[in-house]
Amino acid sequence: MSSSSENITPDTGNIDRERRWDLIDTKGATLWFTGLSGSGKSTVAGALELALLQQGVLCYRLDGDNLRFGLCGNLGFSAEDRTENIRRAGEVAKLFSDSGMLTLCTFISPYRRDRDQLRQIHREAGLEFIEVHVNAPLDVCEQRDPKGLYKKARDGQITGFTGIDDPYEAPESPEIALETASHSVPECVEQIVAFLGQRGLLKQS
Repeated sequence: MSSSSENITPDTGNIDRERRWDLIDTKGATLWFTGLSGSGKSTVAGALELALLQQGVLCYRLDGDNLRFGLCGNLGFSAEDRTENIRRAGEVAKLFSDSGMLTLCTFISPYRRDRDQLRQIHREAGLEFIEVHVNAPLDVCEQRDPKGLYKKARDGQITGFTGIDDPYEAPESPEIALETASHSVPECVEQIVAFLGQRGLLKQS
């Protein structure tokens, strides 16, 4: 979404991205974790964040629930509000990644078109966007139900809940596909770290 003002220009500062990344010895990228509630997005991303920091890799996790307490606090859960929620989060992730940080974003982000738009804005900015599909069958997610939301949705206390009465459009070609019903959190973290290493996004020892 472009600014409504015609009287602004980007401020590029005194250092370009490549020089900044060289100085801090890191590379930025966005890892976008998408999946049903209860699939394990936050759990895996949290474990990955710790593992990367322990290796000296600059990273930060942007959690969907956390952003709704502040930046996205004025949004509801209609399709339009969900799209705007993801747009705002994607723009923040782009800035974090430009700074040289591996940005771990955990959002259900149920609509494929919204995730495709995020990929596009990263591509236009010359930044990597890595889609991570955190996959678990609906019945497994319901059994976990860490926030009690599925029970509320089944009881009719919540409407428009993803996976129950609102669709989840799974990624067609994610860079990383995690099967959290059959693989442990450490195994999922190992899978992601291996991918990041292959992409040249980790420090060389």
